[in-house]
Amino acid sequence: MKPAKNRPIPRPGQESVWDYPRPPRVEPSDELVRIYQGGELILETTESVRVLETSHPPVYYVPAAAFIPGSLVSAPGTSFCEFKGMAAYLSVHGGGIAAERAAWYYPDPTPGFESLKGLVAVYPGLVDCCEVAGERVQPQAGGFYGGWITSRVVGPFKGEPGTLGW
Repeated sequence: MKPAKNRPIPRPGQESVWDYPRPPRVEPSDELVRIYQGGELILETTESVRVLETSHPPVYYVPAAAFIPGSLVSAPGTSFCEFKGMAAYLSVHGGGIAAERAAWYYPDPTPGFESLKGLVAVYPGLVDCCEVAGERVQPQAGGFYGGWITSRVVGPFKGEPGTLGW
């Protein structure tokens, strides 16, 4: 994997995704995370973990139990991560609106990623809005990726045009 030329230098308080490790690191976060769907607040928590992987914005995983009842519904399909194992999908419901396969989780994460058990990640581009510490998240480009871009991180990010070979 190679970073694009002329990558930005992080300012104080920022992180470069090019300083994140591969394989990814899981770290706890106490930042306030909110998720909205259908105009309704469906999650508010200060208990999350960030998964940090080279070239990717952080993916926030939040406790499944922190979502309002009925907002997560099993969805068809699975995918495989070389690091975390087999993922299952969820549809996210709120305010009478369903976002199909807008979230995923690892029922049996692989060794080293056991801390993801019971946690759910949400694609920020498929729900109304995700926030971290009061800042609205921008979704990672590319459709497949679920990174949460805030002013705290600098890229360039995997998923943007020209990054397929990274």
